[in-house]
Amino acid sequence: MKVAVVILNWNGKDLLEQFLPSVLKNSPGANIYVADNASTDDSVEYVKLNFPQVRIIQNNLNAGYAGGYNLALKSVEEEIQVLLNSDVEVTPNWLDPILHVFEEEPETAAIQPKILDYKSRDHFEYAGAAGGYIDKYGYPFCRGRIFQHLEEDHGQYNNDQYIFWASGACLAVRRSTYNELGGLDEDFFAHQEEIDLCWRLQNKGYKIKYVSNSRIYHVGGATLQNMNPKKTFFNFRNSLFLLLKNVEAPKVYYILLIRMILDGLAGIKFLFEGRFNHFFAILQAHGSFYSHFRRIWNKRPKDFIFKKYYVIHSVVYSHYVLKKNKFSQF
Repeated sequence: MKVAVVILNWNGKDLLEQFLPSVLKNSPGANIYVADNASTDDSVEYVKLNFPQVRIIQNNLNAGYAGGYNLALKSVEEEIQVLLNSDVEVTPNWLDPILHVFEEEPETAAIQPKILDYKSRDHFEYAGAAGGYIDKYGYPFCRGRIFQHLEEDHGQYNNDQYIFWASGACLAVRRSTYNELGGLDEDFFAHQEEIDLCWRLQNKGYKIKYVSNSRIYHVGGATLQNMNPKKTFFNFRNSLFLLLKNVEAPKVYYILLIRMILDGLAGIKFLFEGRFNHFFAILQAHGSFYSHFRRIWNKRPKDFIFKKYYVIHSVVYSHYVLKKNKFSQF
């Protein structure tokens, strides 16, 4: 199968210098692309000079993760497209298990590998770990990661598994199905657009899978720091977008009401912790959600297929009240 590894870049010369060699070394047979989101550093020139075998796609603006990939992938013709973060170290033969699943399972549209922490290599990494899920109220979590709690990898998730969402840090997807759905939703800009894509794929009858024999190491937070209020804004707003867009009516109204209450509690927690910027980020997220309500509502599919989207009612309650820190405890 023809495969393209597409790395989205924005002012990431240092990351490309550090991680691009592992991608080139460990991805034989794949075409490697750097899709540049209108960088203002010299990262494009650096790649051209030092890695002439890498194909450059230059976007004319910084369109975020969603828009950046939508623009770039118009120039990529390979059927299997791997959307890979620039802060990822890949390992030998990482693509082989992914391609094998695509060849054997035509109904599988998107795949993620095992994602481990580059800085703490025996632990799962926040952005995907061993496969993603969401609870009834739209809070994402993973096998191997519940909120900020990261499990040590001792083989407990060494089984391939159908999951709800695959991580945007390393998202392998069929070009045909990606284009069938119109790609990533650019209203999300960044964060959780991969969850929306995976949800829409399942509404079309496709499957999402975690492949344990493929392993990568992700730095995480390299583009937008984990505790940056802007990330808080995107995570809270886009999670509401996700629910409004994909939960069937009339259930969606009740789910959103409960979610608003939980977001309010999170905001109060930020206040007590003295993290005022994050409190205001939640207020801004809700304001943006209200202003985009009709636009997102009009994107809802006419037919919902994937009714049961959650494996647990409230990961918030299970984690913060019942003190459950592992996916296996649910």
